Amino acid sequence: MKVLDNKVCVVTGAGGVLCSSFAEELAKNGAKVALLDLNKDAAQAVADKINAEGGKAIAVDCNVLDKASLEAARAEVDAAFGKTNILINGAGGNNPRGTTDKEYYEEGDLAIEGLKTFFDLDPDGIRFVFDLNFTGTLLTTQVFAKDMAEAKDGIIINISSMNAFTPLTKIPAYSGAKAAISNFTQWLAVHFAKVGIRVNAIAPGFFLTKQNEALLKNADGSYTARSHKILNATPMGRFGEADELLGTLLFLADSTKSGFITGVIIPVDGGFSAYSGV
Repeated sequence: MKVLDNKVCVVTGAGGVLCSSFAEELAKNGAKVALLDLNKDAAQAVADKINAEGGKAIAVDCNVLDKASLEAARAEVDAAFGKTNILINGAGGNNPRGTTDKEYYEEGDLAIEGLKTFFDLDPDGIRFVFDLNFTGTLLTTQVFAKDMAEAKDGIIINISSMNAFTPLTKIPAYSGAKAAISNFTQWLAVHFAKVGIRVNAIAPGFFLTKQNEALLKNADGSYTARSHKILNATPMGRFGEADELLGTLLFLADSTKSGFITGVIIPVDGGFSAYSGV
């Protein structure tokens, strides 16, 4: 008997590095996993791997910013596996249009041609980042938590970030969106407490992924100056590995272990959030 036997888990952003590892781990522990992603081919590759290893998984084409797409995904999951028990809101990310070129604004910056300052940030880019992270989580929860509310049982795990505790330089849109995720996690935990739905979040520190590789590594594979700043502020002195998030994921997904825990955001960050810099 595995801890998640007969549980139906939905993972959004499941074609990505971190969320694909979440899906694989959930399946290894007995869950039937639906991998939702705008890039269905990426999700399908993960689902194929899970099924080849004896698990149960399907890939579902889904846009978390389109409620009709989410409803169609829910119908597909219901038909294949039944009602959802566990929702992992993993879809998210940043966009260059919501990022400044420099960490600090300095006198004369506005006169530098081609330099993207705070004053040059694209409102549509900021809106895109906020929608992808926050609105996508809200809409997905609206669609998939309805069955949980009716069943008076369910688990929602959101993906926050170190940015939610202390905003990083250059990325105000992403930092603000992840802060919203942490706040929303607490709000949902209170809102759903009377109908048996627990809502928590994982706040990863710094992990090398496809999304941030260009920011953290030079073309020759060496670390960028920004990477060195991150590592210097991480007491463990390294980036995290995707599988180092899995213990926290399983803990929150297992009501026999975390049944009285709701509304918390757990950092998995090598000590980054605890370090004052001195």
